[in-house]
Amino acid sequence: MRPEVSSDADSYALLQAGLDHINQGFSVFDRRLRLVGWNRKFLELLDFPDWIGFRGAPFSSLIRYNAERGEYGPGDLDEQVATRVAEAEMFVPHFFERTRPTGEILAIRGEPLPEGGFVTVYTDVTEQRKYERLIREQNEELERRVRERTADLHAAHDQLLDAIAKQKDIAEALSISESRLQLIIDRVPAGIAYWDKDVRCRFANRRFAAAFGRRKEDCIGRPATEVVGERTLGELQAYIDRVLGGESVSFEYETILARGRSATVRTNLIPENNERDEVAGFFILSLDITRQKKAEAAILQAEKMEAIGQLSSGIAHDFNNLLTVVLGNLIPLRDRCEDPDDRSEFLDPAIEAARKGARLTDRLLSFARRQPLSRRPVDVEDLVAGMVRLFRRSLPSDIEIVTATGGQPYSALVDPHQLENALLNLAINARDAMPKGGRLAFETTFLTVPEDSASEDDIAPGEYVRISVRDTGAGMDAATRARVFEPFFTTKQGEGGSGLGLSMVYGFVKQSHGAIRIESEPGHGTKVVIVLPRAREADVPGDASGRSGRFRAAEDDLLLLVEDNEQVRAVVRRQLTELGYRLVEAADADEALELLDNVPDFTVLVSDIVMPGAMTGIDLGEQARAMKPKLKIILMTGYAGRDRMRDVDTCPFPVLRKPFDQDQLVNALRRDTAVA
Repeated sequence: MRPEVSSDADSYALLQAGLDHINQGFSVFDRRLRLVGWNRKFLELLDFPDWIGFRGAPFSSLIRYNAERGEYGPGDLDEQVATRVAEAEMFVPHFFERTRPTGEILAIRGEPLPEGGFVTVYTDVTEQRKYERLIREQNEELERRVRERTADLHAAHDQLLDAIAKQKDIAEALSISESRLQLIIDRVPAGIAYWDKDVRCRFANRRFAAAFGRRKEDCIGRPATEVVGERTLGELQAYIDRVLGGESVSFEYETILARGRSATVRTNLIPENNERDEVAGFFILSLDITRQKKAEAAILQAEKMEAIGQLSSGIAHDFNNLLTVVLGNLIPLRDRCEDPDDRSEFLDPAIEAARKGARLTDRLLSFARRQPLSRRPVDVEDLVAGMVRLFRRSLPSDIEIVTATGGQPYSALVDPHQLENALLNLAINARDAMPKGGRLAFETTFLTVPEDSASEDDIAPGEYVRISVRDTGAGMDAATRARVFEPFFTTKQGEGGSGLGLSMVYGFVKQSHGAIRIESEPGHGTKVVIVLPRAREADVPGDASGRSGRFRAAEDDLLLLVEDNEQVRAVVRRQLTELGYRLVEAADADEALELLDNVPDFTVLVSDIVMPGAMTGIDLGEQARAMKPKLKIILMTGYAGRDRMRDVDTCPFPVLRKPFDQDQLVNALRRDTAVA
């Protein structure tokens, strides 16, 4: 089961705080050499400013910063950067020490990630090298003195005592160095151990021992099976056999750590040979990469859903243009058809099918987050209660419906109609998952995402309303969970499922600046959690419905129609001329601007939003309004693609969704949008 959003956020913050207290630098770059993880010590050791470390920072930007301040010595800056980036792109293990211009010595060890990228640990070994140099110098001094004493056997007794004293100093220095090294090893964010050829533990750092619920002192001298358990040892046995054969091994595996925590671990086994070149034992380096794997999966899922959304919105755009032509010709044909049998047998079914196609594109646009929303403050608890009353009348009687709410107004900034549709889709899915009956539970609570907490659900810090919908149905496996939000993906083969229900819910929630996640296991039911922004204002927009009655254009009205699709333009032209408009047509924004500049009599502009060229209908409308402040402006769109225009939620002009009929066109024309 996945944790609640707030727990994940707190755990992430706690982890980051822990990493920031580690006395080593830590960084993770992805396969595109973009920074995805780091700690405070990383910035401090490399003397980087805070602004340079951000999620997604290119590896090349950090290298260039170093080159520009002379970290790599004299030479061409671009060549220095290119050389180091090329070496990084090889993604091979590496270890080296670098002396910074300030004199600090950094030990840098990097390990590649299986899917590309690498994790690097930076250790300040300045003091360690200082003590090593001191020990080396003292050893050299001792050896010199021993040679002198050997050549002069009758050296005075006090000189012998002086040598003994120096030996004591060396031992103390060695002890200090060993203590510091042990402290460093225990602080490294990785499990480190050494097992001999008999698979008996001879060394373990604190993190390695803690992963199996032990103290490091309790691991020394014990057989591996007593340290890690028979199950884990069985999972590792094949790799242990290989390392005892002299092969370095790197692998990943799923395991259960202390306190029952499931984790993904990347482990390296490195053999050690004795003087006879026989394997005497092997070193173990283990990294817990659970969060890294979850982050990679989240990024891949987001990229996949965005690509599918782009494809869906493009299909919807073209399809809506086709439906505009189909409906725009079928409806007048039906109105002019004198034979009622022909109308009912041929035209009415064709018109209804075209309208069903329009509803299908609406659902695609909901998934693609291109569907304009009418967001307003909504009492979610009241809305859920109303939907539950509906469900109790419509769902089978063997499904028990319960609610868990706080008895207070949970006001969210949301489109109420879309939220009702989302809850209806979830209820239908729950019903289908419980063919023999079960329990369907709704819960409404508040959620706070703090400023200093990153959220794996990709929502901004702030106040939210959380709606949980839980059933006791069949549940889903991991492969199904990974695809449930994809359009047209359904497990109801042959049962009429369109595969658009959950994709519509996903698009609506994301477009509402919220988050959605699914927790499910086979045989353990499904829980869907929806998080929506909490409303700050209590004002609700007034009724924006059109006024009824016959509409005719004024005698002095002159309309400019801008549409690049000739067939769509012909349909809209006919609708406008039937309303009494005199009109002039243009195929793109440039042609329209030229007409507006040369013809002063235009009173109305009706334009498509997405057109050839750099300008959109919104751009055209703003320039036209600047030229003619009293010009009435109506925009049309098959979808609101973010790649070509701004969000229609902020569009200052009325927007007609294709396909539309003449009544919808009249309602838009009645709205006075001109500047007085």
